[in-house]
Amino acid sequence: MNEQIPQPDNDRQDDLALPESLRPVHKTPVAAVLARISLTQMTLAVLVVIFLWQWLDGHLAIGDMQQQLAKKIAEMDGSSKANQMLLMQSQGEVRELSATVAVLEAHYAEAQNQRAALEALYNDLSVSRDETALAEVEQMLLIAGQQLQLSANVKAALIAMQNADARLQRMDRPAFNGLRKAIGHDMDKLRALPSVDITGINLQLDSLIAAVDELPLVYQQRVAKREEAAQAAPPKDETTWQKLLREIWQDVKQLVRIEDTGKAEIPLLPPDQEFFLRENLKLRLLSARLALLSRDEDGFRQELKTAQQWTARYFDGKSSEGMRMLDGLKKIAASPVSIELPDVSQSLQAVRNYRLMHEHAAERNLPRKPAK
Repeated sequence: MNEQIPQPDNDRQDDLALPESLRPVHKTPVAAVLARISLTQMTLAVLVVIFLWQWLDGHLAIGDMQQQLAKKIAEMDGSSKANQMLLMQSQGEVRELSATVAVLEAHYAEAQNQRAALEALYNDLSVSRDETALAEVEQMLLIAGQQLQLSANVKAALIAMQNADARLQRMDRPAFNGLRKAIGHDMDKLRALPSVDITGINLQLDSLIAAVDELPLVYQQRVAKREEAAQAAPPKDETTWQKLLREIWQDVKQLVRIEDTGKAEIPLLPPDQEFFLRENLKLRLLSARLALLSRDEDGFRQELKTAQQWTARYFDGKSSEGMRMLDGLKKIAASPVSIELPDVSQSLQAVRNYRLMHEHAAERNLPRKPAK
């Protein structure tokens, strides 16, 4: 490539060739530049300046935006960490709630199974509710009959029959009205029976048993209190010798005592037999109590009769203790012990008949199995 040699400016050479007075005046560089700049160039320069100013302003605005964005990012970073911590806590709570929900679901499923089992059991019981009620009523009436037959306990039998009637009443079934009527008829029979004061007679026997140890034997010499009170008081002007003679005479009178006991012979008992006599009398009274509780009237009266004979034979019947014992034995022996019990089997037989009818009706209503 050919190098071009710069040529000297012809205008500059022409200016140099002219005389100094004719030479043009040289301008400053700025003025020269401005003189050479055209309107288009100045417009372009202004546009460049405006562009630079806008660029600089935009750069500063972008810097401010970057700073604000950095602050926002920092704030968002802190909020993100806090949100992460809250999220972790929420996840832990969610896991706990999930475990609790699983346990509750298991309990709910178990409760549903139990409910289904209870419903099935209730359905089974509701089907045989009448049979169960009749079985309970029959058992109560059997207890009432046993109380009357074994111990003649009218009160216990009446309570059992009242419970049976209350059981039928709770069922509220018109079909049970006939059974309730039969049970009510038997209860009226029991209420019409005379009452026997078993407790009062038992207390009287207890007092007689406790008084056995205080009974005096017939051969023992006992002076009644009324005889001691009837003795004459000593005279006031009695001398010493008279007092001595009087006391000697009283002692002599006590050596021999003549009394009509009304008995052919008086049994003499040694101390050991006296103890066994009293214990055997207590056993007779205890046997009378057992006969009383079992409503054995014959045994009760026989034991009291034996106790009366022993008291009259071996003990002093004229003493106050002996008279109280004999009077008490006679009073107890005259008390009614047993009563004629009515027949209360009508209600029991009615319940059994109704049960048989109910069972036969249930068998007829059962679906028949198809033949193979």
